[in-house]
Amino acid sequence: MGAKSKEEGVATDAAPVEDESIKLKPKMSLLNGITVIVGSIIGSGIFISPTGVLENTGSVNASLIVWVLSGVFSMVGAYCYAELGCMISKSGADYAYIMETFGPFIAFMRLWVECMIVRPCSQAIVALTFSLYVLKPIYTDCNPPEESTRLLAACCIVILTFINCWDVKWATRVQDIFTYAKLLALMVIITTGVYQIFTGHTEHFTFLNTKTEVTSIALSFYSGLFAYNGWNYLNFVIEELKDPIRNLPRAIAISCILVTVVYVFTNVAFYSTLSPQEVLNSEAVAVTFADRLYGPMAWTIPVFVALSTFGAVNGILLTSSRLFYAGACEGQMPQILTMIQINRLTPTPAVICICLLSLVYLQISNIYALINYVGFATWLSIGVSVLCIPWLRWTQPDLKRPIKVNMFFPVLYIAATLFVTIIPIIASPVETGYGCLMILTSIPVYGVFIYWKNKPVIFNKVIGCITRYLQILLMVTTSKIPAKV
Repeated sequence: MGAKSKEEGVATDAAPVEDESIKLKPKMSLLNGITVIVGSIIGSGIFISPTGVLENTGSVNASLIVWVLSGVFSMVGAYCYAELGCMISKSGADYAYIMETFGPFIAFMRLWVECMIVRPCSQAIVALTFSLYVLKPIYTDCNPPEESTRLLAACCIVILTFINCWDVKWATRVQDIFTYAKLLALMVIITTGVYQIFTGHTEHFTFLNTKTEVTSIALSFYSGLFAYNGWNYLNFVIEELKDPIRNLPRAIAISCILVTVVYVFTNVAFYSTLSPQEVLNSEAVAVTFADRLYGPMAWTIPVFVALSTFGAVNGILLTSSRLFYAGACEGQMPQILTMIQINRLTPTPAVICICLLSLVYLQISNIYALINYVGFATWLSIGVSVLCIPWLRWTQPDLKRPIKVNMFFPVLYIAATLFVTIIPIIASPVETGYGCLMILTSIPVYGVFIYWKNKPVIFNKVIGCITRYLQILLMVTTSKIPAKV
């Protein structure tokens, strides 16, 4: 009773009950939305993917074409997501769209893939790249120790987890600052590359040794598209975006065009100085580039790259936690993940959950195998999400659509998605086989934890006790949306 009286007193003295409701609130501006997308896309991809793209295309010019087409592919997908995001304005993006369109089972498969594979795996890749670039200037003559790399990556994830648990404004401020830092680093690289081009360093821009096998082309797109991964991340936090119908499509358009231009010119800069063989042999392309051109100032590029990847880890953490939260609100994730920290108004349990899963993935050291796992699962799932557009046009033509895309674009995107998911099954059967197995693990999980309603009493009691303990430990409660009077 005492606790209740105190709570009522606070509400009476400070503000109306509606203002004090415990829920996620729209705090993000258009600029914040742009930095979330740009900051999430530009992470480790541009610094590790040039090697993967070149390896599968065989020539510099062919690799540049893949970079351009990957950007166009991402822009088409983002355009489709603008319709979905404005039509179904719920946090959770792909998951929410599939839930509305195809029902709970397919939505859970998407949720499982994203939460258990794509997001924590992507975050582990970016954090490992962060630590590699931080340690590279120290270990100039050899590769950094694997244990040190993993430990620093873990520290990066844990620090950003604390920031995201503490305040959404802190998290978006970190995103803004580190997005500017990474764009500055890439502009320095691009400016240097332009100078190199104008001084006649164009000998590497040829189609020599181009691979024409369909499987190689598809695998090159895996690496290229991995670098663009993140264009749909703002859709995951749409409930926290101010005026989403106006700001979502603007943020997507500005971000995707900006990133495509930056990526293509960054690759041009790399190849104006480094030969294809040097790129293939380099674990840190930007460091090799800086060592060749910047002399005693070469240390600045690894620092900027580290800042870039640090911001990308923050972007993945910020948006991924909202996906866990959205899934839990639909009853397809543990109830604790629906809860909001009562003082900070952040989805603390969801943030901690993505943190712990990412730390598990840090135990896998083969970055390119991780990229293949992520690529197969990501593009298959996003293709299903884009399929929601023609399906809803057919089944629910009267839905309010503030943005209505031409049907040519979702059809084109779905066709391209089939290409980049089916062909690699032939080229990389082991990695894609593991990806398929990871997706199929969702079926027994769905059957046991969601479809099976009459669970034993002892099972429900144990889950209830764990939930209450975590609720007390983290000081969280179920989000409340105030009733309209």
